[in-house]
Amino acid sequence: MSSDLILIADGNLGRGRRVATALESAGHRCEVTPHGSGALEIALVEHPRIFVTQADLPLVDCGKLAEILRANPRTRAALFLFLGVEPGRQAPLGGIGDESLPPNAGTNDIHDAVEVLIDRQKRIEALEERASNDREFAGSLEELRPAELLQILNVRRLTGRLTFRPILRDGSTPVGWVQLVEGEIHSAAAGPAASEKALFRVLDWVSGEFHFEPREIDSKPTITSPTRSVLAEGLRQLYEWNRLAPKFPPFESPVKLAVDRGELPTTVNPLTQEILGLLESQDRVSDVVDNCRHPDYQVLRTIHTLAERGIVEFGRVRLAPPGAITHALFDEAQVRRLRSFAARGTARGQLPASSKLLLVAANEATTEQFASLLMKVPGVELSPRFERGQVGSGDLESLARIDVDGDLFIDLVHLPNAGSFAALWPFAGHQALGTIFLFDARPGASAAGFAEISKELSTLPNQRTFHVVMRGEGEGHSPDELRENMSLIDDASLFLLPTESEKDPGSLLRSFFARIVP
Repeated sequence: MSSDLILIADGNLGRGRRVATALESAGHRCEVTPHGSGALEIALVEHPRIFVTQADLPLVDCGKLAEILRANPRTRAALFLFLGVEPGRQAPLGGIGDESLPPNAGTNDIHDAVEVLIDRQKRIEALEERASNDREFAGSLEELRPAELLQILNVRRLTGRLTFRPILRDGSTPVGWVQLVEGEIHSAAAGPAASEKALFRVLDWVSGEFHFEPREIDSKPTITSPTRSVLAEGLRQLYEWNRLAPKFPPFESPVKLAVDRGELPTTVNPLTQEILGLLESQDRVSDVVDNCRHPDYQVLRTIHTLAERGIVEFGRVRLAPPGAITHALFDEAQVRRLRSFAARGTARGQLPASSKLLLVAANEATTEQFASLLMKVPGVELSPRFERGQVGSGDLESLARIDVDGDLFIDLVHLPNAGSFAALWPFAGHQALGTIFLFDARPGASAAGFAEISKELSTLPNQRTFHVVMRGEGEGHSPDELRENMSLIDDASLFLLPTESEKDPGSLLRSFFARIVP
């Protein structure tokens, strides 16, 4: 069927063809074109369901391509995977449900991301079928995010109330709702917040349940912007919040004016004026955010700006030491994604404590080298048995615990490579974040030794693998050389870690663990 087509538009034809080969071997039909005009011609005839497109696409850039196809009723439901988006930057004109990958993403990374999009597409189609009957329906926020749900209701022009019961990071389960009239967002509430402020909070809920009930809405609307524009603005603010989160004050921080009221500027914008007024009665960041009418991101950004100008100051709150903050492995956006992953399969209201990450090592020496880097980073605690040298190559045992945010941890588990443990491999890999294959100075030999366990783990659903080469001083393996000599890796996720480097180990490991975050 033409709707099952995956269209790959990539000026790097070699990469495009490798991706097509990988996807076709998994049973998908693909077409490859080297530029945007070719992609547009194919799309208007074939109506692909998934687009894999280079970020800097020749002739017709990917942003313009997405804009044209979003406006076409036959292709507006397609999802995009943008290749070559630098970390920390937003995908060009990405739509709700789209994905992006960094420039160093390999074929396996692209294949996995496409499979995620296909799975998301199927869930959206199943929900659209239920929504088309104008009846109640419910589901999980792990399956479909609020923005995706609201987009579906907008396309179906449904009228009713969409109620959310999320599970937040602190384990609380507040209730929020969004009302729609003929698909257009009419009003919203989330805790003490209302209107756009509430809607933008709802868009950040990633775990919990939703329920849609068709009903007549006769109250006065509190949100008057078109649904597509208000969702786009909400997602933009959420993206900016996640990007700037490390700079924002913690919600628990005490906050107060740092100058006399007579020294305050006489002309300020309405948001700043409201915040300065709230500081007369509110003394915590969270209280100012809750009581201000403007969206949370705008309030936090303004408080941050006032602090930079010396107009407000923050009190002490229980935080990691400043030196540790600069070495933290995960930013706030990554913490949220890890917490969402850990919450899968847990009972409602139960706060997950940890996720597991498997490590398969070429030998004990490489394990110790990797651990020596980890132990230099605050928040990483080696297991007592491993520190005493009591964990060998044949032991299935925890090596370290990595602190994510003080409440959530990643357990690094050593998985033996010996064939005698083959029966345990699938059980160990169940619901793991992924598997780190740790290579030594002879990566070709290590790859051959990993072939059996890699093949077994690759059969597990959503399995992700990360190939780490521990490179000693003078060992100049380049990524291209390694891929040429290691048939196991192909273009899979590959990372080189120098065993001795003047570079901050926290910086090296942040880059590595950013690839592990789901």
